[in-house]
Amino acid sequence: MPGPSWRYGDLILVAGSGHPQLAEEIADCLGVPLLPREIIVFPNENIFVRLLASVRGQDVFVIQSTASPVNYNLMELFILLDTIKRANAGRITAVIPYLAYARSDKKDQPRVPITARLVADFIAVAGADRWVTIDLHASQIQGFFSIPGDELTAFHLLSDYLLEKNFSPDEAVVVAADLGFAKKARNYAAKLNLPIAFVEKRRTGTQTEALTVIGEVAGRKVILVDDEVDTAGSVSGAVRVLKEQGAAEIYLCFTHAVLSGPAVDRLRALPIREIICTNTIPIPPHKRLPNMTVLSVGPMLAEVIRRIHEGRSVGQLFNE
Repeated sequence: MPGPSWRYGDLILVAGSGHPQLAEEIADCLGVPLLPREIIVFPNENIFVRLLASVRGQDVFVIQSTASPVNYNLMELFILLDTIKRANAGRITAVIPYLAYARSDKKDQPRVPITARLVADFIAVAGADRWVTIDLHASQIQGFFSIPGDELTAFHLLSDYLLEKNFSPDEAVVVAADLGFAKKARNYAAKLNLPIAFVEKRRTGTQTEALTVIGEVAGRKVILVDDEVDTAGSVSGAVRVLKEQGAAEIYLCFTHAVLSGPAVDRLRALPIREIICTNTIPIPPHKRLPNMTVLSVGPMLAEVIRRIHEGRSVGQLFNE
């Protein structure tokens, strides 16, 4: 009996301009060319999209990371989805390696929005039937979507790389950058067979302050883990406190390299042995530091796209 790939037609890849290098890598892994399209920005800043080939009845995956310029990339994504929907695609999946506004996931003070929910609504209304993203700031954001989707994780990619360093429990410790990342940090500690510690910090408005370390780090190599680094303010405070507590070496490990504003200068000034991240967000040459290792999520996303298209389990990929 024909499977889901038959019902939705051929696999089609469409790339926005948010991360063309990653889109090309995914296409190469799948052996499927990117669909030709035009994206024009008029003098009045309006975005115009035109597909240069038919997608009628096909299984279309739109690849668009929503990092800087955030609002342009989001709007381009919405217009791409609408364009493909109106071209009568059989199914549309929005592949968003980094989902912007994910930190705006709750009303933590009076009279503020929950923008993550708004973005989820926009994606569905624009025409997506499914979504795929990597390491949301909080997993409950999945519930903001009215359409099915998959939150992937770069945990296996990052932890496998760290495993190759053969850290022993006597010499190293995993440290959560804050208590909110404690559960995911425990996964790193369990896989690496290392003890765990936590940086306690206080947030005041948009500012954070690292206060102390819960756990033993003196004389140890520290693997500081988090989901993303934005301005690197929190990381700077965490590294300062860890060094004050006697940490020997510090490895910084995270998924999303947002690296806004002063982040690169701050990271360059920190006594960090190695910065390990992924390419969910494009990292231009001027933001790549000599001690930075960038691991690619391209092969993982390609395999997930293949499994979705063929109607096979995505979860099984990570179980394996």
